[in-house]
Amino acid sequence: MHEHVFRPGRIGPLELPHRLVIGAMHLGIEREDDSGRALAAFYAERARGGAGLIVTGGSAVSRVGAGGASYSLINEDADAARLAAIPQAVHAAGGRVLLQLFHAGRYASRDVFGLDPVAPSAVYSRYSRCEPRALSEEEILATIEDFARGAARARELGFDGVEIMGSEGYLLSQFMAPATNLREDRWGGELEGRMRFPLAVAAAVRSALGTGGALVYRLSGADLVPGGASIEDVRELGSRLASGPADALNVGIGWHESRVPTVQAVVPPGAWAPWARAVREAVSVPVIASNRVNTAALADTLVGAGMCDFVSLARPFLADPLFVERSRRRQRVNVCIACNQCIDASIFDRRVSCAVNPRAGFETATRLDGEGARVAVAGGGPAGMEAARALAASGFAVTLWEAGEELGGQFRMARRIPGKEDFGLTGSYFAGELERLGVNVRLGARASLESVAGFDLVVVATGVVPRAVALPGVELPHVLTYAQLLGASDPRALVGERVAIIGAGGIGVDVAHLLSLDPAESFYGRYGLDGDPCVADHHRRWSATQRSAQASRRVTVMRRSGRIGDGIGASTRWVVVEELRHAGVELLAGVTYERIEPEAVVVRTEDGTQRRIGADSVILAAGQEPERSLADALAAAGRPHIVVGGARDASGLDAGRAFREGFEAPAAVLRALGSAPA
Repeated sequence: MHEHVFRPGRIGPLELPHRLVIGAMHLGIEREDDSGRALAAFYAERARGGAGLIVTGGSAVSRVGAGGASYSLINEDADAARLAAIPQAVHAAGGRVLLQLFHAGRYASRDVFGLDPVAPSAVYSRYSRCEPRALSEEEILATIEDFARGAARARELGFDGVEIMGSEGYLLSQFMAPATNLREDRWGGELEGRMRFPLAVAAAVRSALGTGGALVYRLSGADLVPGGASIEDVRELGSRLASGPADALNVGIGWHESRVPTVQAVVPPGAWAPWARAVREAVSVPVIASNRVNTAALADTLVGAGMCDFVSLARPFLADPLFVERSRRRQRVNVCIACNQCIDASIFDRRVSCAVNPRAGFETATRLDGEGARVAVAGGGPAGMEAARALAASGFAVTLWEAGEELGGQFRMARRIPGKEDFGLTGSYFAGELERLGVNVRLGARASLESVAGFDLVVVATGVVPRAVALPGVELPHVLTYAQLLGASDPRALVGERVAIIGAGGIGVDVAHLLSLDPAESFYGRYGLDGDPCVADHHRRWSATQRSAQASRRVTVMRRSGRIGDGIGASTRWVVVEELRHAGVELLAGVTYERIEPEAVVVRTEDGTQRRIGADSVILAAGQEPERSLADALAAAGRPHIVVGGARDASGLDAGRAFREGFEAPAAVLRALGSAPA
């Protein structure tokens, strides 16, 4: 299996063991004052896990080009010293690593260093919410030199080469796009002028690297914004780069201002491969496909079909540092679920980790020793699974009780939602890990005060239950909780043609998405890409079949206060809300519920008008409450225990917090015990 992606490959001077590349990820620890220790540990662990080629998160070539306060600055001595730790650690672990050279252009923020963002032209950016200053001729030449100095410094520090960030709407993309390059001098106008800056940067970087360093250029296969570069422009730029400075082309997708999702869960895996293929057909150097590929099997399919020569995966290596070796050996992988919590952290300049692997970004954390203390874990949802794993890995003797017939908790319901099918793989991964670590897993068994007797401590991870709704008519037979709906073998069979959903947070929105999706419409069709020359018929069919077939219904989503989808991450909320609008879902905020009738929900709108929302089925998704019966019993009996995840606090609960609290269980258990028993 995976015969294509695990063949050796070559990028310039680099002989590589396989075709999987770790794509650039900003980690938020690039300027940590630890001599680069955390960065080195992050990348080295992935190299030890089989990664052949790693591309670091973007390192800005100047302060005005930084994408945030935590971006490293390759041309400043203090940051360069930290970055030097990366190639030393990666090479010691058997991998190769490129430094990504970065300039945000109009996507920079003046709040970071007090500098006005610069760009080809003074075109306002909705992403950074400012109008940049147009670069002068002298500043353009100086910026080219900044890139060259960064490349030379990267080689001095031991990197095997560089990747130039020329995609995702950053500075080099801005020069290529007619929408953001309004210049009338030699750096703008027709395609030849708009290509001049990217080509000059690449040539200067090539000269600075010499023949011993690899140069990858990440170009934008599809800008997905009005006035973006056309695929013909992209292919011409790719051809010029391939015939001169570039050893490989990495095809990125979309700008931050695009209203087409590119990496969110609603995007079918592999959807952007046709754009990589279009570039590959025009060039003679290796082409790397990227965006929304999360398994080695899919990467193998893309390489085998001739869509690309290599595949760049970023978030999957956050989720599982052993992604390569586990995939090669056909072992279970902790699959990236595209929840985008890592991207949200990066956008807001926070330390990046992973919802399903909270150790990511914290590889230097001290490993604890439980010295065989006996710990019971009650509940096999995200918090309980991770607590059991972390405790067993730390030397505790662990038994886990799960009332259901499989692990996963709320993830078992989430996997019903279009685009979230991979949530179901998380439980399978943890089942394998817990077995490997020797955890005694008891499925179909609810932990009780009696069953956990004799353990040194109990970790209560019993999760949440739907919040009770006090509303006349809530007892009617056509009223279901979200748990009853999503726990059914066929949720769609339980509801009628008109569905009213009470509650419009993440769960309410998910239920609406499940019940409103049109199975006949592909992802490309929903976002107006059906006519794009890169989309062939078989790819359109492939995209459509990635989604579960749903019957469209008349769906209304309601909430008392706040925005529809509050609580969903910033990079995802706008996507799911737009999906609902596109499907014709009625979105009502600011309502007051009066009662539920046999065929309607009666509400008052913000202006005081009474409305009867026709409903053959009513779904209650008005929040969650902690399931604390075991915790209360343990407390009453004076038995040592800690409470994690939703059982501790259901407010603002998300998977990332639940997994994080499970990850921190070993330290919490040792604190509760005072010290690990002998």
